[in-house]
Amino acid sequence: MSDRAASAQVARRGRAGALSVPGSMMTFMTENSALLSPAAYAEAVTTALAASAAYYGDGTTPLGDDEYDGLLRAIAAYEETHPDEVLAESPTGKVAGGAVQGDVPHSVPMLSLDNVFDADELAEWAAGLERRLGHPVAGWCVEPKLDGLAVAARYRGGRLVQVLTRGDGLAGEDITHAADAVLGLPPVLTRPIDVELRGEVLLTTAQFEEANRIRLAHEATPFAHPRSGAAGTLRAKDRPYRVELTFFAYSAIGLDDLGHVALLEDLAALGANTAASTAAAPMRCETVEQVQERIDVIAGLRADLPFGIDGVVVKADTAEDQRQAGNGSRAPRWAVARKLAAEHKVTRLLEVEWNVGRTGIIAPRAVLEPVVIDGVTVTYATLHNPSDITRRGLMIGDQVFVYRAGDVIPRVEAPLVDQRTGAESPIVFPEACPRCGDAIDTSEQRWRCVRGRSCQAVASVIYAAGRDQLDIEGLGGTRAIQLVEAGLVQDVADLFTLTREQLLGLERMGETSAANLLAAIETARGAALSRVFCALGVRGTGRTMSRRIAAHFGSMAAIRAADADTLAGVDGIGTEKARVIAAELVELAPLLDRLQAQQVGTQVTEPQKPATEATGGDGAEDAAGGPLAGQAVVVTGSMTGPLAALSRNEMNELIERAGGKASSSVSKRTTLLVAGEKAGSKRTKAEELGVRIIDPEVFADLVADLLPA
Repeated sequence: MSDRAASAQVARRGRAGALSVPGSMMTFMTENSALLSPAAYAEAVTTALAASAAYYGDGTTPLGDDEYDGLLRAIAAYEETHPDEVLAESPTGKVAGGAVQGDVPHSVPMLSLDNVFDADELAEWAAGLERRLGHPVAGWCVEPKLDGLAVAARYRGGRLVQVLTRGDGLAGEDITHAADAVLGLPPVLTRPIDVELRGEVLLTTAQFEEANRIRLAHEATPFAHPRSGAAGTLRAKDRPYRVELTFFAYSAIGLDDLGHVALLEDLAALGANTAASTAAAPMRCETVEQVQERIDVIAGLRADLPFGIDGVVVKADTAEDQRQAGNGSRAPRWAVARKLAAEHKVTRLLEVEWNVGRTGIIAPRAVLEPVVIDGVTVTYATLHNPSDITRRGLMIGDQVFVYRAGDVIPRVEAPLVDQRTGAESPIVFPEACPRCGDAIDTSEQRWRCVRGRSCQAVASVIYAAGRDQLDIEGLGGTRAIQLVEAGLVQDVADLFTLTREQLLGLERMGETSAANLLAAIETARGAALSRVFCALGVRGTGRTMSRRIAAHFGSMAAIRAADADTLAGVDGIGTEKARVIAAELVELAPLLDRLQAQQVGTQVTEPQKPATEATGGDGAEDAAGGPLAGQAVVVTGSMTGPLAALSRNEMNELIERAGGKASSSVSKRTTLLVAGEKAGSKRTKAEELGVRIIDPEVFADLVADLLPA
């Protein structure tokens, strides 16, 4: 989250829009209006201070980033037009909104940053800085604004001696006790110098998930979101468990006369972690136009970064420009934070729906008060399973943090327990299957109807007939319902026993429709093994994993005989997933036997593994001689030329038939990106990582022998 104060200049631009504060707090603004009375202003100041104190204290706050920013802008706008009514405790113009204090003085004040909220405000800020300097800025540095806690790490003779929070900017809290759990904060620098490193401590996405796993194992309340987790972890003492965090250095006291880009390089040379190790690495730009372009790149990478960002920081790069611009009482004049839309929001949990999936899994879904997150209105979010609800202590009516990143399904992180009013009610778990009324198997974390797939036979048939599975044209939702309700089909194997006479007995089924459907089913009989296996909807697998399983075992009989140990040898299947898949195969054994007897799924198009690997040996992982052997390939954008007619799943199948490994996201392991039209952020990330990029036509030439005729 960015600095918690806003300049009057920003306030002038932010008066429009409604601001509804969650919980019992009043509405401070109505559409197209600012604070209208001294009482509303005073209440806004009180609310802002309380929210800021919680935010900078343990990271828990009843206000989301956007709501807080809007509140601060409303306060600043009121103070601009009513200067005689400004309250002494107002958060404007103060580091951390004036809500926190420290007891260890800083060697040099730790300032906040002013905010801008769009490209026009950024351009206006940059022009103002150049007017102050009297000349153009000699280069800019653009870097991600990390969503963590600012700290100062003091070194004497190159050894870490003390770590402080920012506090009120003049003094901070001593958190040296937590230093050994902070990755990227070296206990000893590479040079024996006296220096104070400043930077951000945060929980990466992986660290956040691991922290909550550890906390739940110790029967502790899970963290609401990464920032509150980082705040709570840094201040905690004498915990019976250890939670790791990560430090990113972005400035230093004692390394003078270095431009910002050069300073970051020196910090990395000292052994400190910096954002240069990420896809959103700091970059020098010569013009404001280049700065805007880099901001757009970093914003596009946001969903794929391994940590949260809430903005992009723009700084005058040279030490001389920084000295000439100087600092204000709470923020440097040579740097600003370009805010991005918040990804964490607070809203209310209205109810919980219980839905039954095609495999009989009973999944809870949160119904929320609509909230806009990253430009998308969210009304539903996942709750995973009943055990997760219990561990998180959720109640109907709770104020909850909701998280959404990129195109990921929104999820509820945790309730704001201190915002409860007493009107909340427990979440009622179902005692019988919500769909069929039969019993529920509660032996696993994910509850399931005892009828399993039979509970949702229609959904299972529709899924099996889908384009990326058996691709049975003419077998859509209406026809699947007819077949199931007529008792003709209960699972995918029943499709291959259908007769002309049975189909003609269905309503609105004529001779031509029956013949076409039977022909499509017969074509599906010869579908690749991977597609047939995928059509079964085995828990723990999908299209990619189905291809790997088919390539690994080579026949339905071999898959049928696989146990957990054998399955664990498949690339991408760990011990726990192997156990789940093995249990599914036992349950599906009669169905697999029927498919095998009907000669369904006998065609294998995936590159086969050497026999040594199929039996657990050390055979080569990639198909020998394939044009993409050893390549990790990502496809993005719209395909053109010979590939235009292929679905994304068919592209992935093509990659794996050519000996490569298909992936959906770009990472350091990616070796090739096929970039079509409107490739977007994946192309940008590949460029950042130095991944080879080719267009669809070049890729088609590489795999020409494997393309469908």
